[in-house]
Amino acid sequence: MRALIYGGGAVGLGVASCLIRSGEDVEIIAREGTVSALRKGGLIRTGIFGSVEFGPNEFGAYASLDDIFQDKTGRGSGRDYNHDYVLVCTKSHGSERAALDLSLHHEILGERGKIVLFQNGWGNAEIFAAHFPKDQIYSARVITGFSRPEKNVVDVTVHADSIHLGSLFGSDLAPMAPLAEAITRGGIPTEVVEEVGKDLWAKMLYNCALNPLGAIFNVPYGVLGGESHSREIMEAVIKEIFSVMEATGHKTHWSAPEEYTVVFYQKLLPPTARHESSTLQDIRSKKATEIEALSGAVVRLGEDAGVPTPINCTLYKMVKFLEGRNLSQGGAVKADGGRMPIGFFREV
Repeated sequence: MRALIYGGGAVGLGVASCLIRSGEDVEIIAREGTVSALRKGGLIRTGIFGSVEFGPNEFGAYASLDDIFQDKTGRGSGRDYNHDYVLVCTKSHGSERAALDLSLHHEILGERGKIVLFQNGWGNAEIFAAHFPKDQIYSARVITGFSRPEKNVVDVTVHADSIHLGSLFGSDLAPMAPLAEAITRGGIPTEVVEEVGKDLWAKMLYNCALNPLGAIFNVPYGVLGGESHSREIMEAVIKEIFSVMEATGHKTHWSAPEEYTVVFYQKLLPPTARHESSTLQDIRSKKATEIEALSGAVVRLGEDAGVPTPINCTLYKMVKFLEGRNLSQGGAVKADGGRMPIGFFREV
């Protein structure tokens, strides 16, 4: 199996470590600093699934797709460039750029290669579907926690459930079986599921309730669950999302917001009480957040379906304000991923 990890952040390196450990042929596209660290010190994984190390000669690391073709070493010389899988592990705001980049390098996938989106939020699959046939695009639900203490080191911090692989477009799931088996052999349980959309919306409920508020109030998840005022806001967020799902034909594993809320407080929140949201971490680091694919996606779907989402919209605006301050101070580069802005900001 040949797999390309497109995005060498914590998730990308975590999944890459599993595939390398399984003996697969793995190449990683990452930022230049990460590529340099990987080529010098190899890839190291620590955490709850044990520690493993891989030397620089056990995988490929490149700063761009063009670099793969220009590699004149034994790995890159005189070989077929087709990959069985491209695992997209970028932030959601990088989807448009990643899709375009891959579409301009058709040799990477060939005719039979599959794209698997290891990303947060909703709407990423549609972005890729504008560039590739739908039967080539698959999605992954990941609720394993990864951190990256060093550029070439990934730490697995928490694991709530197996990685789920599936299709949002009703495609044949058979091609996902070898990938699931390889990741599982490498240390992180992975399975193929029929209705990955339900899993993605379950993660949307969780992330949209917690991530924006965690960033705005600068607190971990547990603090939000322990205060009545924040609980009221989160419950309103959850109710709006259920209304949007009902109006747009999407489903999750719970039929009503009240049913989900019980599970949220009793089972989902306690194990992650000390966790700080990725949105908060991005704001602190002056990076672009994934709010467009979280609260922003809920608001856009609500607008299209005529469903009001005032709480999600307010949280979206507040996080965008924090992002804007970073931009004005020379921090993160604006990254809306080419998505249409929220209706309140449309030019008329």
